[in-house]
Amino acid sequence: MPTVTSPYTGQCLCGQIRYEVDHIEPNMGHCHCSMCRKFHGAAFATFGEVKAESFRFVAGRDLLKAYVADNGTKRTFCSHCGSSLLFEPANSDGSLVEFTLGTLDSEIPIKPDAHIFTKYGAQWHDITDDLPTFSEGRELDSSQ
Repeated sequence: MPTVTSPYTGQCLCGQIRYEVDHIEPNMGHCHCSMCRKFHGAAFATFGEVKAESFRFVAGRDLLKAYVADNGTKRTFCSHCGSSLLFEPANSDGSLVEFTLGTLDSEIPIKPDAHIFTKYGAQWHDITDDLPTFSEGRELDSSQ
């Protein structure tokens, strides 16, 4: 097994945008909302959270583009290869950064802990693990 050290590193598909993360927070979720599904072209998108001061772009910042949806959520991606990199909720105060775990190059010591927005999930995908599921977001839905 590879040694796990931080900063953890990641990059977009073309490698022109690179970032580092010092410490990943414990909330890591698979989001099944229709916007994440469409943006990622998959049954769900997987995000990790990091405090803003623990996340930094080390290359390619000028290639970042953002899409702001009608509901105020913001998705940041590479303008060259299209890789999804960040998600920002409409009510964000900027203290946390949500980044796509699929863009990490480093091994990390923790795993996703929940499925969120499952009521919008793809009908062709069944959740088969034992992680808690939330029909809406964690803060909106206390039923598991």
